[in-house]
Amino acid sequence: MSTPAFLITIDTEGDNLWQNHDRITTENTRYLPRFQALCEKYGFKPVYLTNYEMAMDAEYVEFARDVIARGQGEVGMHLHAWNSPPVIPLTEDDWRHKPYLIEYPADQIRAKVDHMTKLLEDAFQTKMRSHRAGRWAFNEYYASLLLEYGYQVDCSVTPRVNWRFSPGDPAGQGGSDYRHFPDAAYFIDPKNIARAGNSPLLEVPMSIQYKHSGLMNSIKQGYDALRGKQRSPSVHWLRPSGGNVDTMKSVVERTLANGHDYVEFMLHSSEFMPGGSPTFKNEAEIEGLYRDLEALFSWLSERTRGMTLAEYYDATLAVRSKAAGH
Repeated sequence: MSTPAFLITIDTEGDNLWQNHDRITTENTRYLPRFQALCEKYGFKPVYLTNYEMAMDAEYVEFARDVIARGQGEVGMHLHAWNSPPVIPLTEDDWRHKPYLIEYPADQIRAKVDHMTKLLEDAFQTKMRSHRAGRWAFNEYYASLLLEYGYQVDCSVTPRVNWRFSPGDPAGQGGSDYRHFPDAAYFIDPKNIARAGNSPLLEVPMSIQYKHSGLMNSIKQGYDALRGKQRSPSVHWLRPSGGNVDTMKSVVERTLANGHDYVEFMLHSSEFMPGGSPTFKNEAEIEGLYRDLEALFSWLSERTRGMTLAEYYDATLAVRSKAAGH
């Protein structure tokens, strides 16, 4: 692609799931039109990766169906295992532990993917083509289900990040370790999702860069190990955290300098609402977020072109087909 794609992925889910362990509300729906308008101002097309409670919110469904009808964005699937039907408890308190989908028995994983896919396709009257795993937890069985249900794009991989130290089920092994996964888009090998293969499922990893150089990162990891600390490498994401525009620009520049044909941004829908997340706690911080988004999007509009994940998939197929001489 002559101009790199800018992919906006929004984990579209309930309010403040970091802290709310006994209830789920979806007030953040009312704050999405402002973000959608900002995206459209710059010709960008967000992908609303939608989970169960949002798919059950009539106001959100109306909003997202309008976005789809106008060709200004996409709805994909996002699955939080602990409250996505059929609900069968895995731990003594699933709402508190928030177990990973990949920790459930295979038949329950299949049932949840089946239910969510059909729910979303019925609600939005469109084929689900894109997906992101809840809590970034992905494996070969999960990938096989996405292939079976006709998904074409996954964006669950967070290169350079190890989620093993983030527990789900207290009896489990933690999340997925993506430290040795590719950081550019690739069609997955269904037998080993960490490498390229010939399946029709395109993996589009998040845009994430080390905070430090390779040598400095290795030294820091070694120092942490000596101190008995277990944690993922220090990284910067293409993700707002308040006052980090320069850092996000740096992630973009480093990603594109490595020859990638896209950059991928993410945020949670609840982060557009005051108090909807630990990051943006009040109206003043939300206004700061929008100042940062305006600055970033204005800068990106001169360097990238907006695409949905499905559009990026189609463009990638076209490039591959042309390269093969078809």
